[in-house]
Amino acid sequence: KARELGISPEELIKQVATEHQSDFNEFLIEFDNYHSTHSPENKAFSEDIYIKNREAGNISTRKIMQAYDPEESMFLPDRYIKGECPKCGAPDQYGDGCEVCGHTYTTTDLKNPYSVISGATPVEKESEHFFFKLQNFEPMLKEWTNSGHIHTSVSNKLNEWFEDGLREWDITRDAPYFGFEIPDAKDKFFYVWLDAPIGYMASFKNYCEKNGIDFNEYWSKDSDAELYHFIGKDIIYFHALFWPAMLEGAGYRKPDEICAHGFLTVDGQKMSKSRGTFIKARTYLDHLRPEYLRYYFAAKLGSTIDDLDLNLEDFTQRVNTDIVNKLVNIASRCAGFITKKFDGMLSQDIDAPELLDTFITAKQSISGLFEKREFSKAIREIMALADKANQYIDEKKPWTLAKEEGREKEVQDSCSMGINLFKILITYLKPVLPEIAAKSEQFLNIEELNFNNIDQPLANHKINKFKPLVTRIDPEQVAKMVESSKENLEAKAKTAKKADTVPAKDPIAAEIEFEDFARVDLRVVKIVKAEHVEGADKLLQLTLDLGNETRNVFAGIKSAYNPEELVGKMTVMVANLKPRKMRFGMSEGMVLAAGPGGKDLWILQPDAGAKPGMRVK
Repeated sequence: KARELGISPEELIKQVATEHQSDFNEFLIEFDNYHSTHSPENKAFSEDIYIKNREAGNISTRKIMQAYDPEESMFLPDRYIKGECPKCGAPDQYGDGCEVCGHTYTTTDLKNPYSVISGATPVEKESEHFFFKLQNFEPMLKEWTNSGHIHTSVSNKLNEWFEDGLREWDITRDAPYFGFEIPDAKDKFFYVWLDAPIGYMASFKNYCEKNGIDFNEYWSKDSDAELYHFIGKDIIYFHALFWPAMLEGAGYRKPDEICAHGFLTVDGQKMSKSRGTFIKARTYLDHLRPEYLRYYFAAKLGSTIDDLDLNLEDFTQRVNTDIVNKLVNIASRCAGFITKKFDGMLSQDIDAPELLDTFITAKQSISGLFEKREFSKAIREIMALADKANQYIDEKKPWTLAKEEGREKEVQDSCSMGINLFKILITYLKPVLPEIAAKSEQFLNIEELNFNNIDQPLANHKINKFKPLVTRIDPEQVAKMVESSKENLEAKAKTAKKADTVPAKDPIAAEIEFEDFARVDLRVVKIVKAEHVEGADKLLQLTLDLGNETRNVFAGIKSAYNPEELVGKMTVMVANLKPRKMRFGMSEGMVLAAGPGGKDLWILQPDAGAKPGMRVK
C-alpha cells in the first residue's frame, strides 16, 4: 500500500494510526495506551524472545525453496502471492492462510500460485530460513488449550492440529520485507505473526515506563495478574498455538484467556461494496450516533466465535424500541411531573421497595454476564427489568393521578420510583452507552453512576429539568448511510489518487558489462490485439506483431490501460526472454513500461518510422 501511494511504510503507519484513533474516539472507545507494533519496545522483545528460544534449542535452521517473482526479482512475502487453498480449493487466497476454511500453510503449498505484483507464476529459489520448533511444546499446548483459556468451540477446532501433529513454524521472511531483522541474519526478517502478538508486551512496557509500573509484576512467569487478549477468529491459530509456545520457551507467563469473536456480516451476507454494505467507521459516524451501534452489537454479542449480523432493519427497530421507547421513556414520563409539580424534588419514600430490591440484586447476575462476555444475555436481563419498570408506571398511571385532587403524594412517590429504576438501568448500561449515561448523570444531578452505588436510591433529592437523551433512528438516515457507502467506493474507484508526492526512490541497479546488455534482444512490436484476462487483477493479454511472427505476452498494465486503447500502438519488448508458463497461459516475452505502478505506468513507444521487428540498439 505504501508503495502504491508513493510514501514510506512509516508514513503510512502514522496516517492509519491517526485515522483509527479518530474513529475510536468518536465511537467512545478509550485506550490507556495506544501504541504501535513498529516500536523500539517491540523490536527489543521480539529479539529477546527469539534469542531465549534459540538458546533453549527451540530454533532450527535449514535451506528451503521459496516463492520468487522472476519479473520483479524478489522473494514474495505471504501477502504478495495468491492462489488456491491446498485444503478447500478456495481461489484467490493469500500465501499464509485461507480466509474461507481457516487452514494455514506456506506459500509453496498454494495451488496455481501467482504474484499479486506482476501476475507471474512464482518460481522456487533456495533460501536459508529459521524455524520455531512448535512440536517441542505439544504436551503443554494440549493441556493449555483444553483448560478454559479459550472457548470450547475453539479448543475443539485446535484439536485437529494435534491429530495431524504439530510441525516446525517458519518464522523467516526474505528481504524486501517490512519488519524487524532477525539477529545475526542479514536480510532475514521476522515473520509478522512472530512480532505482532509480542506487541501486547511492547505496548504495556511503554505504558509501564510512562506510569512508573513494574512490567515484571504482570508478565513474569509467576505473575498472578489477570491477562486477557481480544481478537478475531481468523487469527486464533497464531494466538492459541504459536504465541503461548513462544512465551513458554522464553520464560514469560501466558494469557489467562484468549477471547475470540466472529466476523461481521451485513444483512446476512459478507460486506459488499456494490450493495453499499461495506460500511466504513467514518461513513457510519457521518450519519448515525455511535451508541446506536454499540448497543446493537452488545445486544447480539456473546462469548462464542459465531458471526455477528448487522441487519439494518432490525438495527433500526431494536434501537428505537429498546433505548428510546423502553429505557429513556421511563425518565421522560416521570421527570415532567417531578419538575412541574414538585420543583424537581424526589420523594423521600420508596414506593415499591421489593421492586427496587429486584433491580438492585440483579447486579450480581448482570456484572457476571459482562465479565463472561455474555453481553447479549446481560442486555436481555436489563431490558427485562426495563419492561418491569414500564409496567409499574403503567399500573400507577401518574398522568391520571395528577388530575385527581389530593393524590399529589402518590404522583410524587410513583414518579420518584420510576426515576430511581431508570437510575439503576442506565448504570447497568453505562459501559455500553457512556454518553447517554453522562447526560443522565447531569439530569439526575449526581456525580457518577457506578455499580458500587447502585443500591443507594435518590430520596429527597432534587433533579434537573429533563432534556432529550437520544432521538429515534429515522430509516432515511440508514438509507443515506448505505447510499453514501456506495458513492464513496465508486468515487474511490473512479478517482484513484494520482501521486502528488515525490516518487519513491528507485536506485540505479549495479553495473553490468556491455556483453550482458548485448544479450538482451529488444525489438519494436505492434500491439494487434489486447484482452482482459479472466481472474487476473493486473494483467492484460497482448498479441504482438514482431514483423515475421506474432507473440503472446501477459503484461501487468491493466490498471493503467483499457485493452481497446492499446490496439495499434507501437511499443518495445524483450524478444529473447525465455517463455514462462503462467496460470493463464504461456507468456512469450516482456513489454517495457515505465512508472511506479498502478495507474502510473506508461508503455515505451518508439518514434514515428519505427517498424515491427526492428532491433533497439
